[in-house]
Amino acid sequence: MRQHQSINIRQISRNWAEQMGYYRFLENENVTLSELVRSLSDDCLFQVAQRQVLAISDSSEINLQSHAGRLSASGLGVVGNNTDVGFYIHPTLVLDSESGFPLGLSTVKLWSRAINHADKHQREYQNLPIEEKESYKWLASAQSSQRCFEVGGAKMVTHIGDRESDLFEEFATVPNKNNHLLIRACQDRRLLGQSQSLFEYLSQQPCEGTYIINVPADPRRKRLAREAMLIVRCGKVEIQRPNKLSVFGYPPSVNLFAVEALEVQPPAGQEPIHWRLLTTHVVVCLEQALRVIQWYGWRWKIEQLFATLKKAGLNIEATQLESAIAIQRLTILALSVAVRTLQMVEGRDNIQISATLTFCAKQQQCLSVIQSSVEGDTKKLQNPYPQGCLPWATWIIARLGGWSGYTSARPPGMPTLVHGLRQFESIFLGWKLAACGLVYTR
Repeated sequence: MRQHQSINIRQISRNWAEQMGYYRFLENENVTLSELVRSLSDDCLFQVAQRQVLAISDSSEINLQSHAGRLSASGLGVVGNNTDVGFYIHPTLVLDSESGFPLGLSTVKLWSRAINHADKHQREYQNLPIEEKESYKWLASAQSSQRCFEVGGAKMVTHIGDRESDLFEEFATVPNKNNHLLIRACQDRRLLGQSQSLFEYLSQQPCEGTYIINVPADPRRKRLAREAMLIVRCGKVEIQRPNKLSVFGYPPSVNLFAVEALEVQPPAGQEPIHWRLLTTHVVVCLEQALRVIQWYGWRWKIEQLFATLKKAGLNIEATQLESAIAIQRLTILALSVAVRTLQMVEGRDNIQISATLTFCAKQQQCLSVIQSSVEGDTKKLQNPYPQGCLPWATWIIARLGGWSGYTSARPPGMPTLVHGLRQFESIFLGWKLAACGLVYTR
């Protein structure tokens, strides 16, 4: 499926027998989720050697409510609205810390909530140890990623999470010599030995400097596109252990560095951009603060991964498979395809990245044959990249997907590349058959 960049079994199967083989594989009880995840991790392992990397985790639901009538109930539960059926995924996307380029997935967690899922009050959620909470996924992902990073030889890992991962338990257990944390603060925590809370303390720190960002429009949040100036503050903090955790043996406090980025003078009616970040990295100046802000800003790439997995790309939730476990296996395989598509988007201008990262040698041969058919007569519509690099291949795939090819046009996005890859696979199949010298006779 990674070779075909598709998860549509009918499209990637050359014949009925191969199609049945895919179905039997996905339904085979001997094909475990852990083996499929390990395969993803092995691919990533070879990319992290001697790199400082960012490990970005997040959760998403796979909503299968539209198929509820024909799916077997085994392995399914309720998702976010506690009514629709489906399951959850929690992948960890690994990026190079210098460029932000995606290297692969170090681990993936999958789980289902019970159909009669009780709310937090009914379960006395606050009093449970972290190992019995769904939020343990953050700690578990960091732990299960270690094989990839240690065997692969990563120099340093920074685990990044959104506000949901603002957990004292994570700060107390995950960091070590080679593993750091960078988390967006959710709770206004108590500081050890101080009357000030975390947010109050940060707001009183001197301004280290300012920086400007371009804010894209977001109609869902009624956010206008604008250029925003943010002031940056930072400081060392000692977070006090919450009282409810005193019985679980955690240390009385953890030492962290806090960073605040706050938009000044936002447009009327617009919420100011306001990030508060907690990290185990030393942050005592503007340069260090901007580095961790940039790292956290790259977290949106895992949202791109989810978008590619779903309706904007592979449309995993439209699968016609009839068992939850088969769909879960397909989802892991689909994540591998989504990563390759994300790599094409991220590497579309970097000629230092080889096309071999995504395309095998035969596929590159086919691309070189296709190239002349998607180029135009003018220089503006010629592939501007040297053959063999990833941007060269991406340019051809984008043209197959309907992109105009003009440098003045918007760069090709996920839907265009996914469509182009599907077109390419049809061409590639015919090209292989022609290369074999097969002749059809009646």
